[in-house]
Amino acid sequence: MTTRPQDFDIELPLLIEAIYRKYHYDFRQYARASLRRRLMAALSHFACQTLSQLQDKVLRDPEMFPQLLDFLTVPVSEMFRDPGYFRALREQVVPILRTYPSLKIWVAGCSTGEEVYSIAILLREEGLLERALIYATDINPHSLQKAQAGIYDLSRVAGFTENHRKSGARGSLSDYYTAAYGGVMLDKSLRQHIVFSDHSLATDSVFAEVQLVSCRNVLIYFDRVLQDRAVGLFRDALCRKGFLGIGSKESLRFSTHADDFDELAREERIYRKRDAA
Repeated sequence: MTTRPQDFDIELPLLIEAIYRKYHYDFRQYARASLRRRLMAALSHFACQTLSQLQDKVLRDPEMFPQLLDFLTVPVSEMFRDPGYFRALREQVVPILRTYPSLKIWVAGCSTGEEVYSIAILLREEGLLERALIYATDINPHSLQKAQAGIYDLSRVAGFTENHRKSGARGSLSDYYTAAYGGVMLDKSLRQHIVFSDHSLATDSVFAEVQLVSCRNVLIYFDRVLQDRAVGLFRDALCRKGFLGIGSKESLRFSTHADDFDELAREERIYRKRDAA
């Protein structure tokens, strides 16, 4: 018998609390509608009739939790996604980044790495990668492993290439990958400037001062309280007059930290931290 909607809504916070206590992953302030969709898919995948059955399996089989984590997180991305965002970085942010002797950039919620490599390629094209360090963080270890490998399906490359061209590319994307493992592998020299690490926007703190934070299409999966926590982390991590980029469907307008930022590129959702002085 399939779980009733009212039972599902009772069992959902119990499962999320159990995951937090057992595995220390905190989904308690993720948007309920998004969690509901993902967990319905997980029930089907794991052949469970109710969330209580799923909870029982997850608590008793530690090897199952990493599989469930792939449902609870959203490992979906593409290189140079929303090319206008990357064009705005080139035209409005990069000229200011050039003024720093060294650069630190944080890509939060990096998923399987497409955005991280996009930023690395952009920096190389603009002559900045050699003095840059990019922190790429996510809570999903499977996603981080894929990101570190830097290997992507050949069928996706045409889309990546078109996005790259529209971003104001200064060369060909093919300069940055080679055929390997039935797909393409991105140049290892890009990875030399990237540090991959697990980090939770729900529970962890700031770990470095950076000039740019890029966290795109992540905040939409959080409730308002967790959105505010995340934006507060970004503000605290950013140096004086540093830059924050978020997703095309996201906004700082309703954040308690909205007054800490000025809009730099409204359509592309790029903000600049206000000078505290």
